[in-house]
Amino acid sequence: MNVTKLSELTAADIAEYLRLSEVTAEDTNSLTTYLTIAKSYIVQYTGYTLAELDAFSDVVQVALILCQDMYDNRSLYIEKSNLNYVVESTLDSHRINLL
Repeated sequence: MNVTKLSELTAADIAEYLRLSEVTAEDTNSLTTYLTIAKSYIVQYTGYTLAELDAFSDVVQVALILCQDMYDNRSLYIEKSNLNYVVESTLDSHRINLL
């Protein structure tokens, strides 16, 4: 996978990251939902727009980790109190909405 922009990340990229061998239509729908939630969370957390986040290639990894967590837990939300250290530290490094 050679994705460097958050806006270019797809459900197929997430499936590859999760090492899913056979991806059903239901899987694709779920992964697309997870990706939408992850992008929304990153935008809300950092204060940047999706277009502005494309300048930071490391947020792609953050989105993948968030999607993996939602996939593993079969949940449609991100547990803020239990964030992965890589996710939290990366997003904190790009955060502009410190209020």
